[in-house]
Formats: sequence, structure tokens, C-alpha cells
Amino acid sequence: MISFKPTNDLTQAARFTLDNMRPYYAHYAVDWDETQIEQMTRDLVNFDIVLQQHVVGVLRLSFNAEECWLRDLQVDRAYQNRGIGAIALAEAVRLAKHNRCPILKLRVFNISPAVNLYKREGFAVINEDERFCYMSREIE
Repeated sequence: MISFKPTNDLTQAARFTLDNMRPYYAHYAVDWDETQIEQMTRDLVNFDIVLQQHVVGVLRLSFNAEECWLRDLQVDRAYQNRGIGAIALAEAVRLAKHNRCPILKLRVFNISPAVNLYKREGFAVINEDERFCYMSREIE
């Protein structure tokens, strides 16, 4: 069973991001490290993704009056392709709805296979550039 709890260890959460994003950072010559990621995520709403009392990923959101942004969704490589990402997206939708946000938005590297996950989960492409795919989903 997947559960979500507020992140207590931002360093571990930053490690999930760095480990998963390393190929994309290399592809686009982005020079980020764990400390930079941790600093950038301090002001976000951070949740650990927990499976059987083991942290297997991180979900990060930000909210304003008009929208919710999915800032980061990372699942440990050993736990990918098990439906955890889809469950985390459902949690993001639930939190957006709880915070009365009518839309959930995200930005993803356009070469990431996660683009397909987001499309399957109801996100539509609203814009693209040479690096990113910008997507959104209305919240019912």
C-alpha cells in the first residue's frame, strides 16, 4: 500500500531527484547537485512516497490561488513501473482539489518517458520548447 507523509529528510528527497534526473541533466548539460536541489525545494510542499514503511520516492507541489504545480515526482528506479507514479499523480490531484485549485500543471523534460504517464493520467500538452513539455490537467 502506498502512502504519503510530509518529508522530513530533504537531503534524501534531493537524492531521489538527482539520481533519477542525472541522464537528463547530462543530456542538456545541466550542472545541478544535491545541495542545489535541496535548496530549491525547501519552500515547496514535499511528501515522501512510502511503500511498506520504506521511502521509495518524493512528490513536490506548490500552490497559488489559481493553480497547483507538480514540481517534482520521483520514484526510486527499483520501484518504477509498478503504478506508483499514477498513484502519486492521483494524490497530487486530490491535494489540488483539497486546496481548491482548478488546474494542475507541470513541466517535464520532453525526452522523459514520464510524458507518456502524464498523458495517460489526463494531462494535455499546452506548450513545448527544445527542452520541456508543459502540461496541465483540469481538476473536477
